[in-house]
Amino acid sequence: MRSIKHSSAGHPVPDFRNVGVMLRTLLGVNALAVAAAFVRASGFGDAATQFLSLSAWVQPLLLLNLLVLAAAAPLLLSWPVAFARGSVIGLAALSSVFLADCWRFLGLDGSGDTGLLRAAMFGGLAAGIMLAYFALRARAFSPAIAEARLLALTARIRPHFLFNSLNAVLGLIRSEPRRAETALEELAELFRVLMRDPRELLPLADEIAFCRQYLDLEKLRLGERLRIDWDVRDVPADVAVPPLMLQPLLENAVYHGIEPLAEGGTLQLRFAREGDSLLIELTNPCAAAPQGSGGHHMAIANIRERLDLFYDLEARLDARQEALPDGGCQFCVRIAIPLRRRQP
Repeated sequence: MRSIKHSSAGHPVPDFRNVGVMLRTLLGVNALAVAAAFVRASGFGDAATQFLSLSAWVQPLLLLNLLVLAAAAPLLLSWPVAFARGSVIGLAALSSVFLADCWRFLGLDGSGDTGLLRAAMFGGLAAGIMLAYFALRARAFSPAIAEARLLALTARIRPHFLFNSLNAVLGLIRSEPRRAETALEELAELFRVLMRDPRELLPLADEIAFCRQYLDLEKLRLGERLRIDWDVRDVPADVAVPPLMLQPLLENAVYHGIEPLAEGGTLQLRFAREGDSLLIELTNPCAAAPQGSGGHHMAIANIRERLDLFYDLEARLDARQEALPDGGCQFCVRIAIPLRRRQP
């Protein structure tokens, strides 16, 4: 099962299918090419010429390696770290020799065997430096992973939600015992889900079911003041998503948005497929500017950090307050993550 432990941020071997990894590799190797150009140049003016000459060799080689590594990424992530790193370095060195030999065959390089050795050394060294960078980055992210896990386990379900839910259930025991029993089962299921490892991705269907249980308990407390509008369009149920991604947002939408309104309001949740991305939108009415609320900021910052740990640059989270034509306002959160199936 794919998890935060296997993400590009937290794994010592990068996932070369990740857009952020690709961009960092492109920038890093080109930075090395700039440094090599200055070393070889006799002056500043000559450095530009040297860089252009190197780029004609580096760019096709770099793109070829990225394509091969992206295709082989699942294998690399499953292999032992030392073997995977050695394979990446070996691929870079061999492809460098192959390209240099092609150039020599075409008469574009007359450096002979010395040129082949130099090409292998440059390719292998560049790959080794980039792998060292990604390994250091993985170590730097380790404290953030632990912190995100702690926040997900302990900081989201507020104690007064538990007390309010239990009080609401107690009020139903005599009048509606079946409903009270169902509410207690849902409450137990909520806390069972909270005990899961939040680093593991889970199916979207499970996350939606968890959100429904949470909102059912809040509706038990607020009654008709809380209305829910679900809109799920053309989204596979087995799409992998981070756990507890929506619950903090739902909690804030209820406590900071709908509950302060005397007439209550409608909480809108939309799940849609947009190209190769899963789009999630959550909208709730609000009485005052919610961006002044620390709860909103904490929840959004927590989720944004976890999305970055799971998906790097491939995920987006936008939050904004919008004025309505009738003079009211609403708070809207929009999340886009890669549309990937859950793997066993």
